[in-house]
Amino acid sequence: MNRREWAWGYLMIAPLVLGLGVFFLWPVAQSVYYSFTDWTLFGGSTWAGLDNYARLLRDPEVGQALWNTFQVMVLGLLVVPLAVLVAALLNTRGLRGVPVYRTLYFLPVVTMPAAVALIWRWLYSGEYGLINYLLSLAGVSGRSWIADPHTALYAVIVVFIWTYVGYFTVIFLAGLQGIPAHLYEAASIDGAGRVRQFFSITLPLLTPTIFFTSVLMVMYGLQMFDLLYLMFGKGSPAWADNKTIVLLFYTKAFEEGAKGYGAAIAVVLMAVTLAITAVQFRLQRKWVHYA
Repeated sequence: MNRREWAWGYLMIAPLVLGLGVFFLWPVAQSVYYSFTDWTLFGGSTWAGLDNYARLLRDPEVGQALWNTFQVMVLGLLVVPLAVLVAALLNTRGLRGVPVYRTLYFLPVVTMPAAVALIWRWLYSGEYGLINYLLSLAGVSGRSWIADPHTALYAVIVVFIWTYVGYFTVIFLAGLQGIPAHLYEAASIDGAGRVRQFFSITLPLLTPTIFFTSVLMVMYGLQMFDLLYLMFGKGSPAWADNKTIVLLFYTKAFEEGAKGYGAAIAVVLMAVTLAITAVQFRLQRKWVHYA
């Protein structure tokens, strides 16, 4: 390439590099710096060294929030096999009404989180919720699912999974339709049944898609905020014990005004996210098959 071609290349990627630097790298650098400072109510800051990180180690709320976030991340991964199952069913030859099914399962993806939270708050209501009404028909007494500290987090995780099933089903449908049909024809000629074809052809060739969706879902789980904030509310008895790390960051930084401490929480979350993602990329060499 000559100089003119190099110059055009740099010019083409300049907007991306500029956006990455301004909207991602600079905020990260600022958050790291702020995590070593202490802020006053009037906006001034003083250097605090490692005080915010020492406070993190002593704060029991941080341990609880990390445990809650870990539960959201792990249980949220259940959306991957669920989406594979739905995609496999929708990919069945001769199935009628596929466009209708696709519209229905994709509705949660295009619905605003506030609307989703309002609908599920009504479903989970202990007094007039539909879930408790259906349980009462079977003689089972329900409970206040999102007000009870023991069930609130799991109730929100169910909504979290439901929200993403449609999105990941679309991705898995694309993965399934990308598998060459002649592989199944050859397997059928060799006498392989549907189960053998699934484990020998479908599943191995879907592993890149499974890996991609699991990385996305882990990040979504680590960053979950809106559903918890909208479904619990500060007045809920479940508010104190069911915060995730992002919700704790919001509470400390924006409600209590401890911006330096909040920045330290954000830096810890970023470190945890990077570590888990690195482990995922390291382990994918052993089980992901790129055809």
